[in-house]
Amino acid sequence: MNVTTRVLFAASEVYPLIKTGGLGDVGYSLPHALQRAGADVRLVLPAYRTVLTQVDSINILGWLDVRGAKRTHSVRILEVRHADFAFPIWLADCQVLFDRPGNPYVQADGHDWADNAERFSVFARVVTELARDVLGINWQADVVHANDWQTGLVPALLGEFPHPPKRIFTIHNMAYGGHFSLADFNRLALPRQWWTPEGVEFYGGFSMLKAGIVYADEVTTVSPTYAREICTEEFGYGMQGVLQISRHKLHGILNGIDEKVWDPATDVHLLAHYSANRRQPGKALNKQALLSRFGMESDEIAMQVPLLGMVGRLVEQKGLDLVLAALPYLLSHTDVRMVFVGSGDSKYEAKLRDFAVKYPTRIGVFIGYDESLAHLLEAGADIFLMPSHFEPCGLNQMYSLRYGTPPVVYRTGGLADTVIDASREHLAQGIANGFVFDEFNFEALIAAIERAIACYAQPRVWQALQRTGMNHSFGWEHSAQSYLALYRATSNK
Repeated sequence: MNVTTRVLFAASEVYPLIKTGGLGDVGYSLPHALQRAGADVRLVLPAYRTVLTQVDSINILGWLDVRGAKRTHSVRILEVRHADFAFPIWLADCQVLFDRPGNPYVQADGHDWADNAERFSVFARVVTELARDVLGINWQADVVHANDWQTGLVPALLGEFPHPPKRIFTIHNMAYGGHFSLADFNRLALPRQWWTPEGVEFYGGFSMLKAGIVYADEVTTVSPTYAREICTEEFGYGMQGVLQISRHKLHGILNGIDEKVWDPATDVHLLAHYSANRRQPGKALNKQALLSRFGMESDEIAMQVPLLGMVGRLVEQKGLDLVLAALPYLLSHTDVRMVFVGSGDSKYEAKLRDFAVKYPTRIGVFIGYDESLAHLLEAGADIFLMPSHFEPCGLNQMYSLRYGTPPVVYRTGGLADTVIDASREHLAQGIANGFVFDEFNFEALIAAIERAIACYAQPRVWQALQRTGMNHSFGWEHSAQSYLALYRATSNK
């Protein structure tokens, strides 16, 4: 790619400024990998309140009058700098839409913000104008890379202009479709020609995710297996037909991880550092710290007992039903200890709290998001639980592999693409790095955990698993090159 190729990367969340899930991590890591590979990157996201408190060197690029829901917003465009970013960040500053506390998508009670259709259609219009250099700042995008439903209207809006930039749309999770009503569509004054079954219309309403799929030049998703899965009824969320029609432009490119942020040899969140070639005493010291953090015994005897860890959203997708069904058996038939970090569905939070109260010496639970604790869990646990029902890519299994914490996963999506089961054959070949089960039920999960416990009791086998996982590179370099090739190959439509 020519060094002057200009990529406008549009996302609704970016770590460390604001993050609710894996999109935030990708929004940080992929643009940096693209920049290192020679692209000229600008990152654009809404000016949420929490973002504005973290940036400096604020420069006003100008104002855009942008159509909203039966009203026009004057959106201030800010160029800001942040110590963690190697390129300028552009913020769409519209206080009435984005200057509010908390989560970017939902209120404190867990319900969506009522004006999400307007918020993210305005954001999409802003991205479209910036891509075309309407402000005259002498930076016009060659490629616009939009991500998930919050930016799904961007490829469609760009298509309304002659000679648009190349339009890439990445699906991070089909479960979130950005579904809104015909009334919203009309209030937003979106182009009438979009309202067809071949356009954005979806069962009487419209979907911003579908808009991205239909109108982008190329569509990517975050693992090769997930790219195949979403074309099926089970994983397509009603859009499998659209995706099957779009197969000629659908690509599965595995996400990477930031190997500087997630490196047990340098991780600022860890009590002790370690590497693939020298795991001890560092890993053991982190296990002690994790056990102590949850008020559990951390003496020599306790250190010999396998510690299982799980971190992430506490929702059905992540296999919480299986985990909760398996807990009574694990508590009565094994001596494992378990720690859980995350938040999500209130019923899962309550059930995990109940287990922690009833078994305080065996189960630790932290409800909420704590970046430092998430890093400590990846390092301090012996076995990582990630039995997701579906997982577009997944990052935590890659973090756990890098930290010498073999994962237990269901064979789906990116988990199937990154975790190689510790079968006798794979162990003999030296490629095994975790434990995979093929039937989505708690009996299969228990069997996989018992296999992991059995391997843990065999130091040579366990150490080989750890080394294999830790020595594999999950950095962004290869995936970034795949994206750059796609940028080059895409032809305008």
